[in-house]
Amino acid sequence: MNKPAPKTFHVKSFGCQMNVYDGARMAELLEAEGLSAATGADEADLVVLNTCHIREKAAEKVYSDIGRLRRDDGSSPMIAVAGCVAQAEGAEIPRRAPSVDIVVGPQAYHRLPDLVREAQKGGRGARAVDTDMPAESKFDALPARRRQGPTAFLTVQEGCDKFCTYCVVPYTRGGEVSRPWQAVVDEAKALVDAGAREITLLGQNVNAWEGEDEAGRVQGLGGLIRALDRLPGLDRIRYTTSHPNDMRDDLVNAHKDVASLMPFLHLPVQAGSDRILKAMNRSHTVESYLRQIDRVRAARPDIAISGDFIVGFPGETEEDFAATLALVARVEHAQAFSFKYSPRPGTPAATMGDQVAAEVMDDRLQRLQALLNKQQHDFNQAKLGIRTQVLIERDGKKSGQRIGKSPWLQSVIVEDGPAIGSLVDVDIIAAGPNSLTGAIAS
Repeated sequence: MNKPAPKTFHVKSFGCQMNVYDGARMAELLEAEGLSAATGADEADLVVLNTCHIREKAAEKVYSDIGRLRRDDGSSPMIAVAGCVAQAEGAEIPRRAPSVDIVVGPQAYHRLPDLVREAQKGGRGARAVDTDMPAESKFDALPARRRQGPTAFLTVQEGCDKFCTYCVVPYTRGGEVSRPWQAVVDEAKALVDAGAREITLLGQNVNAWEGEDEAGRVQGLGGLIRALDRLPGLDRIRYTTSHPNDMRDDLVNAHKDVASLMPFLHLPVQAGSDRILKAMNRSHTVESYLRQIDRVRAARPDIAISGDFIVGFPGETEEDFAATLALVARVEHAQAFSFKYSPRPGTPAATMGDQVAAEVMDDRLQRLQALLNKQQHDFNQAKLGIRTQVLIERDGKKSGQRIGKSPWLQSVIVEDGPAIGSLVDVDIIAAGPNSLTGAIAS
């Protein structure tokens, strides 16, 4: 007996910006099939859990989320598990959670409508699983972009060839692949036509992007940014996440030459000890990382630097951790993300000896975050009294409030704000640890 075809859907995405992009594209796929977006999982006939596998116990959290989808009458919606946990766990997911109907990896989600039909036609107990990493581009099968807010994500590169010893990305996303030049330019045009004024280019190693332009010339990310800068209506360009070894000269120079490229760089270093960086297989040193930071700051002195840090990697000593604190003090971050080391099954680091005790990791993380939080607050305080442009993105919590982003990716709250999508001059009148307050310039 066939299951009823779903009429409504809800996509819940976890983790990185690329998952947010993937979630939006899956929603567009389902809308193109005639389904309507529900206000939440409780009202949806089909729920897509778009998962992240970076942190510890990610798979266990997915099973908890699946259990919460069970309704008071004992029924469940059609459930699809997508993303990196789907890729890593595969057919094990419906074996452990029989209520799951569909499992689809991040390189196969363009087949989601077909998988829905496969699960629906198979009746109760049917399972549709696709975790292939096909050679053909999934992007060719995705629908055109039609609706967009003032900011948009655009995936230009996927996968990773770096094989850091703690990371599952090469196994869940595959090797590094760059989308073709024209495909990226065309999607950027569509996003601008749909309302975007700012586009963030995404990739696991976005600055490894490479392609041939319309004249057949090989270009890196810097060349692509220069081309997008020429699109009428595109006021701001950002990119994330970058690897220190792929900061080419043209990309660094773009920060000096391209006015629409925002003064913000997320360049993860992960640790401040060369011994730990080698154990992580990061393929850069503290010296080479700092050299990249100095190059970018020479090109754009006001650039905001963001980073990622892992504390408690196997074998990390107090001396190694002190080196990380010294690097943080040297760089002076505008913001950063920091985590305790989390062993991922199947990665080399998970079986390394000399694992760091949990209480030691807790202590080190608190000390690191105290320094990073102070740096972020100091960076925000330094913007007091300046006039800058803010792109208004959404309503604030209070009536009349609007929230937008500064060029340095800070949230800026304004009263009696202009329309969402406006790019306005704002005087910064207050600065807190996590946001700024501005007044519309007269």
